[in-house]
Amino acid sequence: MLSSCLLKMDINPLKSLREYSRFVAETADRPTVRNSTVRVWSDSPYTGVATGEIFFSEGFRLRMREELDFDAGLITSYGYEAYRGQERLYWYDDFPHPHDPSLASTFPHHKHVPPVIKRNRVPAPGISSDRPNLQSVVQELEEIIEKEKSLIIK
Repeated sequence: MLSSCLLKMDINPLKSLREYSRFVAETADRPTVRNSTVRVWSDSPYTGVATGEIFFSEGFRLRMREELDFDAGLITSYGYEAYRGQERLYWYDDFPHPHDPSLASTFPHHKHVPPVIKRNRVPAPGISSDRPNLQSVVQELEEIIEKEKSLIIK
């Protein structure tokens, strides 16, 4: 279902509240997701907000916030945080760090990772302002869940 939405190159889900709401719902409609509180709303025909959490199996969850410009078809601001229980595993944000040359390749997009999660930043090549990020962020967390499940089984 999700792939059909993404394969239609003439439809950018970031261009309307209805299309982006559908995209978010389809992204959260997967076997690994137990529940989602993500809501997309708008106070104007030109802008929107997507916020909430997606709860996965094995105690994982994704907290997200996006500010959307439907007129331009852009995500103007975002934050994606991955958790296992109460432990924050990593997060993505677009707060610019222009004096960090290691982040220049994906400026301003970057990922915060352990061991010192607040200060340890790496480039985020799969994150963008001009296309939806939610699907790739969800898939990344699903890969972590699968990897952890395979370690438990062994």
